[in-house]
Amino acid sequence: MQESRLFKILYYLLDKGQATAPELAEKFEVSVRTIYRDIDALSGAGIPIYAEAGRNGGIHLMNDFVLDKAVLSEREKREILTALQSINAAQNINSSQTLQKLSAIFNLNSENWLEVDFSGWGNSEFDNKKFELLKSAVIQCKNVKIHYANSYGIISERIVQPCKLTYKSKAWYLKAFCTEKQDWRIFKLNRILDLEILNESFPRRSYPKPTETYEREYNQITLRFPKEMAYRVYDEFDETQIQHQENGDIIASANMPEDSWLISFLLSFGAKVEIISPIYLKDVLAEQGKLIYEKNKS
Repeated sequence: MQESRLFKILYYLLDKGQATAPELAEKFEVSVRTIYRDIDALSGAGIPIYAEAGRNGGIHLMNDFVLDKAVLSEREKREILTALQSINAAQNINSSQTLQKLSAIFNLNSENWLEVDFSGWGNSEFDNKKFELLKSAVIQCKNVKIHYANSYGIISERIVQPCKLTYKSKAWYLKAFCTEKQDWRIFKLNRILDLEILNESFPRRSYPKPTETYEREYNQITLRFPKEMAYRVYDEFDETQIQHQENGDIIASANMPEDSWLISFLLSFGAKVEIISPIYLKDVLAEQGKLIYEKNKS
């Protein structure tokens, strides 16, 4: 226990520069007398640590003392800290202590420059809990029972063997082996209504790489938007897919699957979207608009 505390004191001083004995005593939940004994132990081990009395005094390390045994360039050290900061920003991964230690070892400050929130608006507790449970199941190779709503709104119970969590196109997904289908599936986290980690374990496997048989070539969809829809267009399309017209209109072109998702996507723009090509989609969208009108007219 003392050995662990000695290292923690050392890392803390490397990161903060100095500290008072009462500050260290409160942080490590020991008495001030114990802290002074720890300082004597560190000094006896050859660590250049000293205590200075007075109003501005405290416990210090010699300025030129740096734990730097790794053969890394300054750029590589910062890249490591940046990567760890990115992980720590996820809030679900307890890497703050590791970040503090590496910052001290590298003698570099770790700037808190990034924040990531996995949750949707207004539902942070459930979304973060769901992510944490699935992360645990992936790491421990535990079967998970889920209730899942597919794209048609049909809710089914599945037993899955989670492989990895992945983020793509503004949404989180779970890649897992479905025991019912006896095949790999991808589940959108928003559609996992509830889940339970089971006691059964499974052997770790890698998610198969996509093959040519799974690849699909989509046709190009070209759309016109008025300038006031720029905020949505930039949310949905890459800059390379966007062209600005002299009258302020915006033309967006992208390869998309021509299915029910596309129609729902186009309807989400209301009357602020015009299909340029393919022409047949105009009739499909207009027909859906008529159905919406008939269902909702008073």
